[in-house]
Amino acid sequence: MLVKAMCLSLIFFAASVYFQGIWIRAMRYLRAGEAIKDYGPPGHKKKRGTPSMGGIVAFIMSPAIAAAICYCGMSGRSEMIYIWSYPLLTGGVGLADDLLKNAGRSSEGLRSLQKLFLQTAVSVPWAWHMAGKGIALVPGSALPFGLGLPLLVLVGVGMQNAVNVTDGLDGLAGGAVAISLSMMFAWAHDQAVLASASAALAVVLAFLWHNSNPAQLFMGDVGSHFWGGLLTSLCAASGALIFIIPTAFLFGVELLTSAIQIASIRGFKKKVFKMSPLHHHFELSGMGEPSIVARFLLVHVVGIAVCVIFIEAVLKGVAWNVRT
Repeated sequence: MLVKAMCLSLIFFAASVYFQGIWIRAMRYLRAGEAIKDYGPPGHKKKRGTPSMGGIVAFIMSPAIAAAICYCGMSGRSEMIYIWSYPLLTGGVGLADDLLKNAGRSSEGLRSLQKLFLQTAVSVPWAWHMAGKGIALVPGSALPFGLGLPLLVLVGVGMQNAVNVTDGLDGLAGGAVAISLSMMFAWAHDQAVLASASAALAVVLAFLWHNSNPAQLFMGDVGSHFWGGLLTSLCAASGALIFIIPTAFLFGVELLTSAIQIASIRGFKKKVFKMSPLHHHFELSGMGEPSIVARFLLVHVVGIAVCVIFIEAVLKGVAWNVRT
């Protein structure tokens, strides 16, 4: 299985690098680049016009990845449907947002409530199916349907938005996704999850080939929504949804700082940060973009490791108490 997974990963890495190069040239030819928000950090204005929607390559290739994993005997068809259908649905929401932005040559696409509605709408049927077949918060214990359904919807919608707000600096969101996928090998044991994580890691590393500072290609909402959905489905299919906590460590911090900033402005008319999410606060404080990305990714690695160690210690303690 390991050799097959490595071979598939190399193939998808090479294919992704190649097709993303084609996508960059196509976007430049069409002059369909990123529209930078006027209220964003001043230094980002130089990025205006950079090709975007880089996540479209992962979105389009995902059925081929699932089919290849099944063909190589590393998983069954139903498992691949459970894992890859959700990122296709969430990526579709991001794609709609990106197309609206490109059509209007604007940084504004779907309105916040419209996006939230669509995120929830695509999450409910997937979560219904997953909860119906049994979703485990921790290994060996299935949650009741009435609890599993809303929990999966909440986690899925949260992850879509968390990856989306993290995607603000060159290499940050893609690098964090790559780290999360890599760390899954430390705790996941399901063959389908490991094979999918391996192939997905190759694809996101290929994206980083073009997205490292200075970025030639941005992820776009199609990418951030796709990767948020995939991380959610991998944790759900692994039989231990609790590991979404370490998987989403940096994404959760970024989303939390945005929520704190909004609540503080609306409730107290004051800012907690110079700008949210958190990476923009450090950017406006004078720290260079590469330094912020490197340090945030290091924090993500440490945060994941601490969370995994703590969760496994708790699970072992619970198992010990049950036996005694």
